[in-house]
Amino acid sequence: MMKKNEQTTSVVKLQMKSTFLCASLRHFLLFFRTVFGGSRPNGIMVQLRPLTKPKILKKRTKKFIRHQSDRYVKIKKNWRKPRGIDNRVRRRFKGQMLMPNIGYGSNKKTKHMLPSGFRKFLVHNVKELEVLMMSNKSHCAEIAHNVSSKNRKIIVERAAQLAIKVTNPNARLRSEENE
Repeated sequence: MMKKNEQTTSVVKLQMKSTFLCASLRHFLLFFRTVFGGSRPNGIMVQLRPLTKPKILKKRTKKFIRHQSDRYVKIKKNWRKPRGIDNRVRRRFKGQMLMPNIGYGSNKKTKHMLPSGFRKFLVHNVKELEVLMMSNKSHCAEIAHNVSSKNRKIIVERAAQLAIKVTNPNARLRSEENE
């Protein structure tokens, strides 16, 4: 006959085994769904992540506005370089509006990078999509605006096979219930 603490340890071991099996089964099901497009629409892979995701740091997030655009309605906010001989903004006086210059540029490593960590690559057809096959950890596809919905569907399916992230997979695709 087993002692009480031996019984409890065997019960604990059984519980640990069952939780491990559940976790491994859950991982297997998740893997299976991602590969074969189980419950996801259009067979899209779950959470495609970039190889590295550096922190994107902007030197300035406010827009540069045109000199005296706050004073006159007819002068729009869009930046124009002041060219007057006496202009205080052009001469960089203290307390005046700032002018854009090269120092406000983004870091080379994070320039043109999306918040997800990928860089966009414009795709018009499946052949252009296959260029991204080797760089699917750093670049993602964006389907061009003039691609038909029939070709969009083909591109999205092929991207799922090649494990390429598409930024706009549902654009111009109607669901079954709307048709």
